[in-house]
This record gives sequence, structure tokens and C-alpha cells, in this order.
Amino acid sequence: MADLGYILLCLALVASIYSAVAYIFGARGRNPTLIKSAKSSLLATCGLVSLAVIVLLSALLTHNFQFQYVVDYSRTDTSIPYLISALWAGNDGSLLFWAWLLSVFATIVVLKRYNSGKELVPFASSVIMFSVTFFLILVVFTSSPFTKTLYVPAEVIGLNPLLENLGMIVHPPLLLAGYVGLTIPFAFAIAALFSRRLNNDWLPIARIWTLVSWLLLGVGNIIGAWWAYVELGWGGYWAWDPVENAGLMPWLVATAFLHSIMIQRRRGMNKVWNMVLIILAFNLTIFGTYLTRSDFLDSVHTFPDLTLDPYFLIFLAITFLGSLVLVYYRQKELRSEAEVEHLVSREGAFLLNSLLLVGSTFAIFIGTVSPKVFQVLRGAEISIGESFFNRVNAPIFLAVVLLAGICTLLGWRRAPIQNLLRKFLWPLVAAIVVGIVIIILGIREWYAVIAFSLCSFVLSSVLFEWLRETNARHRATGDNYFKAFWHLLRSNRPRYGGYIVHISIALMTIGVIGSSFYDVEIESTLKPGESMTIGNYSLTYESIGYDETPSKVVVYATLFAYKDDKLIGQMTPQKYFHEVYENPVTEVAIHSTLLEDLYVILAGWDEDGSASFEVRVNPLVIWIWIGGGIFVIGGLVAFWPERRKPQLKPVTQKAERAKTVADEIEQRVQQLRQEKGGFCPQCGTRRPEDARFCPNCGASLG
Repeated sequence: MADLGYILLCLALVASIYSAVAYIFGARGRNPTLIKSAKSSLLATCGLVSLAVIVLLSALLTHNFQFQYVVDYSRTDTSIPYLISALWAGNDGSLLFWAWLLSVFATIVVLKRYNSGKELVPFASSVIMFSVTFFLILVVFTSSPFTKTLYVPAEVIGLNPLLENLGMIVHPPLLLAGYVGLTIPFAFAIAALFSRRLNNDWLPIARIWTLVSWLLLGVGNIIGAWWAYVELGWGGYWAWDPVENAGLMPWLVATAFLHSIMIQRRRGMNKVWNMVLIILAFNLTIFGTYLTRSDFLDSVHTFPDLTLDPYFLIFLAITFLGSLVLVYYRQKELRSEAEVEHLVSREGAFLLNSLLLVGSTFAIFIGTVSPKVFQVLRGAEISIGESFFNRVNAPIFLAVVLLAGICTLLGWRRAPIQNLLRKFLWPLVAAIVVGIVIIILGIREWYAVIAFSLCSFVLSSVLFEWLRETNARHRATGDNYFKAFWHLLRSNRPRYGGYIVHISIALMTIGVIGSSFYDVEIESTLKPGESMTIGNYSLTYESIGYDETPSKVVVYATLFAYKDDKLIGQMTPQKYFHEVYENPVTEVAIHSTLLEDLYVILAGWDEDGSASFEVRVNPLVIWIWIGGGIFVIGGLVAFWPERRKPQLKPVTQKAERAKTVADEIEQRVQQLRQEKGGFCPQCGTRRPEDARFCPNCGASLG
């Protein structure tokens, strides 16, 4: 079985090399036969790698200890969900999983029908298959999951107990899929540069794939934070670990790209900048993968493999430097068709937003790599902790949150000052009222007052704008409010999906501010029957207990929790001692409300029945997870494709010519009407004569 898996990977490597080369020569020479054979090789690569994955998965599920990878990441008593998750739990398996996902995505790219940009598919496919080849080289020559053991053991160590959590079944594949997905928009950007097709044809494809990757990375990071909060027993959810940073950096740049390409599609601006953003996003995924597979940094998430270092560094040099050189030689053809007319406009706010996000990414990158670089250059070790990342990124993130509200209220190009004042009035009033209320409630720290006020500004901006547009559509069409709201959502899903995401960001920010600055922690050792108090809570320790299974011993403490002298429930913090792992696994007891979490950790115990506890009250943490759920909804709304109306194809050359002339006339008429103010400045919909509000989005037409 191991030999079969290895042979499949070798065949896939040969097929991927041929596909990458044949696509580029076929596209350059306009040779459809060569392109067709390249496509067949791409599909064969996907099939071969899929079979290799099935072989490894079968070995994991059947406990085939002839595979060294199975020995390292499974046991006979491991449940099926965690046996499946072992596929991506280790270095070798995760690299194979990456190659497989990329081959599947490549298959989707070549089989999809395109309304625009189909001329770029052969060039883009060549770039994708070049990436597939790179990862297949890794799993064939340095990190094969099909290495055989010297002898077959009866039992093995198995998966790290920390990974036996629902979050770890979902978190790694989501992050890996997000990483892999950014290869596709990068490939189409390189295809546009290489083929000199530098109009906007590549942008719709790039937007869809970037949006998918952005959503997967975002959800993966949120689930990873939740896992750290409930499983690791330290009371937090984000520690600026290098691997956490590796998942955040490409997400930030992808966010900047998604905002910036809207300016290019509408105004023909930021063409060079958008190319740089997608190149940077892709290369950050490769760099993040390199971080987890080298000894460059110390992290609990890494599995160092020094043999991979030269491969990753060479690949990064080719993709990053080669791409920038290509942008440099095409810069004249990438000149903007317009300039930002006024900073107080949506394009101005989007540009500032992307600059802030890239600036934050750069700061995180410097903070992540500086300790190792300093050690190599000066021979001394330095430590950059959470305080650096918090001090640098907190003001940047708050500025981004503020822009999320401002962008909602601004229109494209310059808006009359009266319209701006009218739009900003009620959100500003809401922000001021919230600031006054929280000061009255006893919060005096200026940073918290500002942060909560900014979040209320964003929430009120989105809600007021959505309410105004719904009301305008209700008056224009006569639809009831629910129907008007629903039609608005369906008419412009990217826009209103963005509104929902802005709401989620504001809610998560509220959770981060509350839990970061107002958490309370105490430690106490109790005997049975004794109590401890923290804030409005009191905890009465009942007893210590033990459970034993064939693979682990569970120690648990029973406490009764009270708030304001009212019983709120029983809490049972635990520790697991696994048979083959020295360090215990902490299972935290959490009581959550909309205002705060009561977070209890069993720290230790004695033979006399006494036990030590670490107890925290973490305010507003639940809003991070609620915001994460809303983030998923907003991302899906923005991504969900619109139903296209069927179009009749012209049956004669005369009909086709007539259609072309009609399209040109319509385009010119729309241009003239827009120049005369005949279109909505917000969504571009043709406005009815004498209408005061746009029937589509509800924007004021002056």
C-alpha cells in the first residue's frame, strides 16, 4: 500500500510538470491540441493525487502501522473523526493535503465556463500546475507520508491529545483551503501580466476566489481562537504566536485586495497596487507554510523539517521576485485611468483602508521575523511579545473599524457636503450617546470609551443606511418593508454582504476590547466545602473525582457557581492524563452570558482532597463568537452567485452585428446619462425621471 501511494505521487508529479509546460507553450503558440493535452494531464494529476490521499486515509482508518505517518499520528483507540483529521495533522500529510486541494481547485478552474477571462485560463492553469509541481516535489523527495516503518509496532503514541478537539477537525483544513485558494487569483493575475491582457477580465475570477479564500481564512482563524480559548486553559484566544500571525497576514492583505479591486472595476484605478496586493497575499501563504515547517521560529504549532528550507526559499524567490519583475515591465500598461478626486469619497476611504491593512501586515511580519533575524545577524536572542503587537496594531485596527463605518456612508467620487452631514448626523449622535453612557456606567479609560464609541458608530452607520435605503425602496416601489429589505439584499449581494461583515467586525471588536482590558483573575486553594469570590460570583468547592479509560485518566473537580447568591450551575473543570503523553490536557469549565464568561481552570490538587483553581471573569467574550457567526453569514451573502437571466444567442451574422451596434449605442447613452447625472451615484442604476431616491439602493438623487 505504501509503495502504491508513492508510485501514484511520482506519476502525478510527471503529469503536473507536463501540464505546466504544455499549457504555457500551447497558450503562447495558440495550439489547441497542446492545450487539450495539458488539460488532460491536469485532470490526471488531480485523479492520481486523489488516489494517493485515499491510500493514506485508508491506512489511517485501518491502523496500518506499516506507514510511519500512521504510527506517528494515530492509535487503535482513536475515533474515526480524529483518524480523518490525522490526514492533515502532520507535516507530510498536510503537504499532501495541500497538493490535493490545489489539484482539485485547478480542476474546477479548467472545467468552469467563463463569461470573461477564458483566454487567461491556459496561462493561469500553467501557474497553478507549477505550484502543484512544487508541492508534489516536496512530498515525493523530502516529506513523503508513504515512508514505511522498519518494523510494525503493536501500539503507537498517536495523535497529540491537544488536537482531539472539534475545533482541530475544522480549523486546519479551513486554513489550508484558504491558503491554497489564494493561488487561483494569483495565477490569473500572473496570466494577465504575462499575456498582456491587462483589462478587467481577470478581476471577476480573482474576486470570487479571493473571497472564498478570505472567508475560509477568516473562519479558520476564528475557530482557532475558540479552540485556544476552550482547550489550552490560559484564559485567552490570541497570543500573536508566529503561526497565528501566519494565518492572519494573508487575510489582512486579501481584505485590502477585495476593497481595492472595487475601485479598479468602477474607476480603472489602482491597477499596479492590486497586482502587488494579490502577489503579496499569495506569497504570504507560502511564507506562513514555511514558518510552520522550519526551525526559523519556535512555536507550539510548528513541526520543523530542515530539509524543506531550501525548497521553500527558492520557490518564494521565484514567485515573489519574478512576479514583481513582471509588474515592473508592465507598469506602463497598468496606468490608472483616473485619479482619486477627493479623499472624502468611497475610493479615498478604500485606498486608506488598504494602506492601513498592509501597514498592519508589515508590522506583524517585522515582529514575527525580527527575533530570528536579530539572532542570525548579531548572535543574540531578543523577544518580541504580545505588548509590541498590541501597541502597534490596536490603533491601526481601530482606524480600520472606523473606516468600515465611514465607507458605508460615503458615495463614489465627491459628495455634496449637505448629503455628508445628513448621513453622518445620526451615527455620530449614536456614538456620542454610547460614549456618555459607558462613562456614566463607570468606564473611565479613554481607549475603551473611544473603542466602544467607534464600534457603535459602525453599527449605527450600517443600520441607519440600510434602514434609509429600505425605506426609500418602500416608497419608490410600494413593497412592504420586509420585501423591500429582501430585494435590496438580492439586488446587490456584494454590497450588503459587506454591510453584514462590517457589523461582525464591530461586534468582535467589542468582545476583544472588553475581554482584553476588563478581565479579572484570581487563584485560590480550597478544601471541600470552602468558597471563593470573584466579582459578583462565588464558587463553592464540592469534591475531587477520578475516571479512568484504557488510554487516559481524568481528574475533575466539582464546584457550584453562584451569582449574586443565586445558583447558576455546576462547573466541572478537568485534566486528562494520557498514557503516552507526559503533559496533561486541560479541560476548562466555562459559564457564558452576553455580558461575561466565568472561566474556571483546575490547577492542582492534594491527597487531602484540597484543590487549586485559577478563575477568571472575561467580559464580552461571547461577542467574538457571535461576530464570527455573523461574519460567516456576511461572507456567504457576498459570495453567493446571482442567478443569471438566460440570453438568446444571435442566429445570423446580421443579428450579431445588430446586437453589437445596439450594445454600443446603449453604452454611449448610459455614458451620456451618467455624465448628466442620470444614474445613481451609489449603485449606478438608471434613475427614473424626477425621482428623488434610487429605486434600487435608496440613495438620494439630489
